[in-house]
Amino acid sequence: MSPNKPKTALEKQADWISGYEPGLRITEQGTVVSVGDGITWIKGLPSAAIEDILIFADGSRGMVFDLNRDRIGAILLYQTESLTSGTNVCHARHPLSIPVGDDFLGRIVDPLGKPLDGQVPPSCSGRGNLEQASPAIIARDFVDKPLYTGIKIIDTLIPIGKGQRQLIIGDEGLGRTSIAIDTVVNQKDKDVICIYVLIGQKRSAVVSTIETLRSHGALGYTVCVVAEASALPGLQYIAPFAGCALAEYWMAQGRDTLIVYDDLSTHARTYRELSLLLRRPPGREAYPGDIFFVHSRLLERSTSLNAENGGGSMTALPIVETKQGEIAAYIPTNLISITDGQIYLDNNLFNSGFRPAIDIAKSVSRIGGKAQHPSIRDQAGQMKLDYLQFLELEAFTRFGQRLETSMEARIKRGRLLREILKQDRLKPLSNLFQFAWLTAFNEGFFNALELTEITRYLAKIEQEAAVTSLTLDSSPEQWRQTVSNWVTSGNQTS
Repeated sequence: MSPNKPKTALEKQADWISGYEPGLRITEQGTVVSVGDGITWIKGLPSAAIEDILIFADGSRGMVFDLNRDRIGAILLYQTESLTSGTNVCHARHPLSIPVGDDFLGRIVDPLGKPLDGQVPPSCSGRGNLEQASPAIIARDFVDKPLYTGIKIIDTLIPIGKGQRQLIIGDEGLGRTSIAIDTVVNQKDKDVICIYVLIGQKRSAVVSTIETLRSHGALGYTVCVVAEASALPGLQYIAPFAGCALAEYWMAQGRDTLIVYDDLSTHARTYRELSLLLRRPPGREAYPGDIFFVHSRLLERSTSLNAENGGGSMTALPIVETKQGEIAAYIPTNLISITDGQIYLDNNLFNSGFRPAIDIAKSVSRIGGKAQHPSIRDQAGQMKLDYLQFLELEAFTRFGQRLETSMEARIKRGRLLREILKQDRLKPLSNLFQFAWLTAFNEGFFNALELTEITRYLAKIEQEAAVTSLTLDSSPEQWRQTVSNWVTSGNQTS
């Protein structure tokens, strides 16, 4: 056999057998006391520590979650029908990990890396720990590269940078998931790997999300980590950490990644359920006291690495649910304080027909213009402030007060901008189009238009921006003249 030829599995096994020597091995062994509701109580295993992996004699798997004086509380990650009291338990002697590698792209897997799409398991040689420290400060870089969502109101007024943690917050049914899916769809051909984590959702919702990604060609660069509502609570708890481990693998290779946690409200409720079943002391709203630490250690792993550490990035879009718009509830305020900004969806805007129903007054990006291209930053710099001033002026006009001509012009201009910012779901727009309509609006090319005409002119600009030779680095004068010609030609064809 050639010395460079790799050994087969049988040859490796033969080498192991030939060198095997029997010897005394001492292992701890525990016994299951009770099983139920996705948890188990165990006696024995005196050296067990939190998050140790346990192997049950029937083939089940668990993780140490609580330590008492006389017994251990564990959450089940895999459970067979034969698991019952009296089953023997032993240590796995390795941390909880998931296979990682490029073979996961386009796959639907559970938090343990097992396929849910009916295909063979991904063939990956490496593994990533679900729990590990976030990158050190000296390994991080400034967040200064834009991550385009394709959504006008976000890319211009609430920009997101690669390595940022931007919270999507709002009531159920207002389009939180739609914003996340639009962002994933917009990463096509942008060399960004996406990981979509679905936590505790109904199977119909999971299938709908996956089919939407597939129909728009986004599944090829996306991994879907699924722990649906019928899964064990332990799997739902580790799901976001499994997705983070996958994203960290590509980030360490210098790749840009985007991870969506849909959603962390369900994750927090699952953690509360497990903690109460294991008799941990409840705190505010019955959540355990360390729920903040659970989410902070997860989201702190999202960052932008410097060149010495590969230059990769992980952008996080955690989703959280509010009840009747209560943004000051316990879990939302926790996540707001952890993340770098929030996109807040408002029920009144949704009912009025403004889609996406993003409340600009309550939404913020703490990275701001630092993550925007300089050309877009120059055009959009004062737009958010002007729009907020318009909202106040419009509220004043409801009292029937007569306004000066200049004020009426500002209100008309604000209503025009509000109409421009409307956008249908699953229709991401290019950054060139974003810059083109910003130029047209700031130069006053739309001032003479009625609100009913703006959609047609925007469609014309989008069509022209798709074939233009200009780039964001082209001079403002070139863009001004070119966009003026587009608007003029659209006026002539009307």
